[in-house]
Amino acid sequence: MKILFVTSNRIGDCVLSTGLLSHLLEAYPDARFTIGCGPAPAPLFRAVPRLDRVIIMDKGPRKVHWRKLWRETAFHLWDLVVDLRASAFAWIVPARRRITFRPGKAAVHRVRQLGALINRQEAPPAPRLWLDEAARAEAIRQIPAGPPVLAVGPTANWPGKQWPVGRFAELVGRLSGETGLLPGARVAVFGSPSEHAVAEPVLAAIPPARCIDLVGGVDLPGVAACLGRCAFYVGNDSGLMHMAAATGVPTLGLFGPSNDAHFAPWGERASFVRGGRSFHEYIEAPGYDYRTTTSLMDDLSVERVVEAAAELWKRCAT
Repeated sequence: MKILFVTSNRIGDCVLSTGLLSHLLEAYPDARFTIGCGPAPAPLFRAVPRLDRVIIMDKGPRKVHWRKLWRETAFHLWDLVVDLRASAFAWIVPARRRITFRPGKAAVHRVRQLGALINRQEAPPAPRLWLDEAARAEAIRQIPAGPPVLAVGPTANWPGKQWPVGRFAELVGRLSGETGLLPGARVAVFGSPSEHAVAEPVLAAIPPARCIDLVGGVDLPGVAACLGRCAFYVGNDSGLMHMAAATGVPTLGLFGPSNDAHFAPWGERASFVRGGRSFHEYIEAPGYDYRTTTSLMDDLSVERVVEAAAELWKRCAT
């Protein structure tokens, strides 16, 4: 049996789709899988069981990425094609069965929307990440045994979703200080190589002996394994946030002009916090343009994040 699973070009959306992929792996134990996705999240699928290949869909003019995927898949008869990108692709390759997804606008989490495709909206399969020995070894190298680690994700894919970086620096001091949740904790700062300038004020605020700089230099499976070695994660709404939640580490997401109804971190050990404005109050404000805005999260105070972190920490401890 052969299954073609076409998912997102975004890391966060790919992570949220892994619950559905995990369900298919369990439901069809003899199936072989081919996965199509964007270049950024592709490494996440490296260790998926029974994987034949990952086809990287690198966006280009005139939908060249779709043409590439078609050329590499159209000459097989697929037992199942799953297309999560709201396209017509599933209907132009030979398949015995097809599952297609179009995101809904109702206030239903993306994981539940995907669960509905297999009649499991109320109890959808949770996102998960597959790790190989190389990723685990990298995590041990980056985060050796020692004091607990507070993980921080101060970046996001556009500035409006980034909580002011100075507040992240203050938050780290509060959470890892003598009276914090993790007194004396090491602090691991995560981000992509291009985001080092954004993360620098946070890195500079951490005593060097307790600072673990993971802004670039580690591939996504290694990042996932590193997150799994941390005691708590706090960060902006991003792919990193969804990766942290999928590893099971207590995860607090910071939200502003993004929709927590659809994209809050998923799981019993995850939560989110926002300031005084709802998602719609952000995007319906006069002059709102995500392409030109700076941080829109000034209304989220450090004190509110500290309180939310304490609430989540207490819930995870019981």
